[in-house]
Amino acid sequence: MFPASSENDSFESPDPEPENRFVAFMRRAWALLRHLILNFSFHGPQFKSRRIARRMGFFALLGISALVGIMAGLTFVYSIDLPQMEDLAHYRPNTTTELLDVHGKVFGSFALERRVVVRYSDFPPALRQAIISIEDKSFQRNWGVNLIRAFGAAYKDLHTHTRAQGSSTLTMQLARNLFLSSQKTYGRKLQEIFLSVQIERRFTKSQIFEMYANQIYLGHGTYGFEAGAEFYFSKRAKDLTLQECALLAGLPKGPEYYSPIRHPERAMRRRNLVLNEMLEDGKITLDQANAAKAAPLGLHIETPPNSVAPYFVEEVRRQLEKEYGADLVHGAGLKVYTTLDLDLQKVANKAVMEGTAAYERRHGWKGRLANVLSSGQDLDTYRHPDWAQTPEPGSYVHALVMSATPAKVMLKIGARNTEMVPGDWTWTQAVKANSILKTGDVAYVRVEPAPLPDGNLHVKLEQDTGAQASMMAVDNANGEVLAMVGGRDFALSQFNRATQAQRQVGSSFKPYVYTAAVEAGTKPTDNIVDGPVTFPTPNGPYTPHNYEPDYKGNMSILAAFEESRNIPALKLAAKVGITKVIEVAHRFGLTSNIPAFLPIALGAADITLFEQVGAYTVFPNDGVRIQPHFIRKVTQADGQPLEDKLPEVKEVISVETARTMMTLLQGVVKAGTGAAASSLKHPLGGKTGTTNDYTDAWFIGFSPSVTCGTWIGFDDRTSLGSKETGAKAALPMWMDFMRAAIADKPNETFPSATAPKKVLDVPMTPAAAPVKAPADTDVDPDADAPDPDAPKPVPAPKTVPLPDAPVAAPAPVVRQTPVAKPVTPPASETHGVSHPPQD
Repeated sequence: MFPASSENDSFESPDPEPENRFVAFMRRAWALLRHLILNFSFHGPQFKSRRIARRMGFFALLGISALVGIMAGLTFVYSIDLPQMEDLAHYRPNTTTELLDVHGKVFGSFALERRVVVRYSDFPPALRQAIISIEDKSFQRNWGVNLIRAFGAAYKDLHTHTRAQGSSTLTMQLARNLFLSSQKTYGRKLQEIFLSVQIERRFTKSQIFEMYANQIYLGHGTYGFEAGAEFYFSKRAKDLTLQECALLAGLPKGPEYYSPIRHPERAMRRRNLVLNEMLEDGKITLDQANAAKAAPLGLHIETPPNSVAPYFVEEVRRQLEKEYGADLVHGAGLKVYTTLDLDLQKVANKAVMEGTAAYERRHGWKGRLANVLSSGQDLDTYRHPDWAQTPEPGSYVHALVMSATPAKVMLKIGARNTEMVPGDWTWTQAVKANSILKTGDVAYVRVEPAPLPDGNLHVKLEQDTGAQASMMAVDNANGEVLAMVGGRDFALSQFNRATQAQRQVGSSFKPYVYTAAVEAGTKPTDNIVDGPVTFPTPNGPYTPHNYEPDYKGNMSILAAFEESRNIPALKLAAKVGITKVIEVAHRFGLTSNIPAFLPIALGAADITLFEQVGAYTVFPNDGVRIQPHFIRKVTQADGQPLEDKLPEVKEVISVETARTMMTLLQGVVKAGTGAAASSLKHPLGGKTGTTNDYTDAWFIGFSPSVTCGTWIGFDDRTSLGSKETGAKAALPMWMDFMRAAIADKPNETFPSATAPKKVLDVPMTPAAAPVKAPADTDVDPDADAPDPDAPKPVPAPKTVPLPDAPVAAPAPVVRQTPVAKPVTPPASETHGVSHPPQD
């Protein structure tokens, strides 16, 4: 981890060997002592006799012996528990685990200490000298302890009756940071000295500096100067300017006190002090010092990459910690090659945010904003969780209203001033801004691309009444999760609605019903009657209805599916048996407990978006299902593979059944409830879903290469409002995402009904055995809650290897990591089925 540096890496001249430096010091000390003894005269006029001289000599030797004994005792007491230098030779600091997308871009990280370990030669000369000038001017000459500074500090400590006076060399600081506590005691100081001498004996100056520069704390969770350069200036240490080197060099003395983020004035004074010290040491010229002191702090702190895909990052963290443990994941500097496509993730984020904003605007201004002043808080000290991220154009954030007049609203987002002008709240139908906003309100806004003429950020008023949405996209060919959004705002809710929320799926369940019917011999051209029907049940007759209060009479299976008619779906489910439908659903990978009653055919089961998207990939994959997954492979810090992640692969339905279903699913986009997607002019298929009372809206669909699903609803299952169907509320988000996903695939097509089956490079396990369930005669079609004794999901099939595409690892980059929080699902997520859904 800390290889010996070459002579060319030294500050001024090559380091002497550590052992030789120490031996040379001891020889000089012994020579001095010997000179004093041999040249001390016992025959001067001050002595009356040789007896007196002998007594003086005796007491002198006794004092020296006592002093040596005391020093030996102190050395024994304070060094007995000190680590051996062999421990330091094998020391490995905690380093950052990085997450890479499919293009090799770092987009997230986990770390106990944000640190990037680099070699001595990677620290520029200006940074090395800045550190030495302010922290330890005699670093190249001392043997780990500066006696003059130490005695001076001890005198001041005794004189002021304190223990706060510092005198540590770089080597002593390294010893303290690696092995000792931060207590300011004489005992700890002696331990520092003992350790420092041992370190100096064992390592060269270049190695000591390298360890120090990689270990020292620089504030805001950042350790080491490479990580400090990344965090404060978004660049490598070797690219720092003189003034940037001076600022970082000034931080070890007080990382929080001199923080350039919280206390820029203090940081400026400290930086300029470092520059003055460098000037005094002759390391820079007066002109260089003046130019650097005249420069601003020049911080450039980028938005933490974890914020681009926080739900994806959290899902990866959970999986890694479960497999490897938290210590390894957060401290071993792993490289995690994930399945995420960062470009598509950004598209997904935008689609979800704009889709929910459009929904909110359709339902008018609700008001009811939280107010800081009403809750007894102060405008100047208030901080919203959203403000941890830098507001970027197009982002949706909460802002604090500082003042509101009829024609202008001044707001604050963190340290940034923002502004709204007429036209920015038009959708609310309010003429005067102060009729809907007042000082202290916490408003939800969208940051516009261009600032206003006065330089303030330009924002437009939006609304957040609690509507949530999720999205997930999978590569059909390999099951890799390309993008995932689990909600509108990770800072406010870490509950992942893509993987954790079990919601009723409405008519997006119907493909499993029709698949069971096709396997039983039904064809798209067959006819079925869409008309009034009553099903006998043990609890009385069950009379279902369509979403629209009408009947189409005799119609084809294809038309019934395209228009999502409820009566034909129920008739098909009754014909093949609801247990057969459940068995098919489980084969598709649905692990949720699906109760065996007839309204399940209309989507009364609670299923996650993750399961739905994975299931729908079976259709464009010619009947083959590849388990969606988030990780390709994991390597250790040295590049050695820790594990290759292998997805599950199995054949779910025959190629003939899959292609028949493709005819139905494409029909939905061409002429059915999803016809709006035909404007994309690309081979597409999918299915809408809307639940009873409009509590959930879905669209799950695919191209030949990508399957994507979207959901929108409220966590507490509040109604979205009349006519908020899957086609109206969910499909537009899906279209926004798919427009980007298919942009570079203009010529892709679905296989024709007679084309050869797709050739896969992976073996498949046989289809799962049918699920055992109660006989159809025992099924209650009109039940209003799941049966606790309903059949359990089919066990997961045996894992089959799937080759991973090679990804080149980029240079390490330190990244900010959000604190992991326990996830608690909304209370509504434990609810069972309450009413049959409609579509």
